[in-house]
Amino acid sequence: MSSRHILSGPNIALIAVFAAFIAASTLVPEVTLAFGVPFSLQTLAVVLAGLCLGPWRGAAAVTLYVVVGAAGLPIYANNAAGLAILAGPTGGFLVGFIPAAWLVGYVAVLVRKRIRLSLPALIIAGLVSIPVVYAVGIPWLSQITGLTLGQATVAMSPFMIGDAIKVVIAASLASIIHRAYPQLMPANPVQKTAVDVEEAATA
Repeated sequence: MSSRHILSGPNIALIAVFAAFIAASTLVPEVTLAFGVPFSLQTLAVVLAGLCLGPWRGAAAVTLYVVVGAAGLPIYANNAAGLAILAGPTGGFLVGFIPAAWLVGYVAVLVRKRIRLSLPALIIAGLVSIPVVYAVGIPWLSQITGLTLGQATVAMSPFMIGDAIKVVIAASLASIIHRAYPQLMPANPVQKTAVDVEEAATA
């Protein structure tokens, strides 16, 4: 896909909208558990971005969210912001959201290429986010807090059940969105979206 299509108006708008949705997800009341890691709806929003936008646009939306928060806008959990958050115990989970959104989107596109995007298929695609986020977040947490990897994994294990529930909710929302906008996602990871094709034809 050319840079012209990547930077098309519809793509930029979708990335911005989903970045804003991720930011808005932190406004929902949350519970802060061990080592300052909050239980919020961020995971739901991140997974929804990947399921709806595909790999690169989903990851771009999450990246925009992380960068804006690091720049000082209080859009992280608990109205936090700044580079200090990325350097703290939760930083690994924020960074892990980026590859997680990309992989969720990639799997969703591959699933769509082979079968329709049914709710079970979307749930499976969404669940791949969990090991990715924790593969980054747990070692980061271990390094910052001095916990062993085993201790950090045990500390974070209660979140995994909640994240699985949020994946199911995100998949349900994505299923509704895809029924309403069936051309939102490309048919394979390197194919242009219907919007891009239409723009190219009218250029």
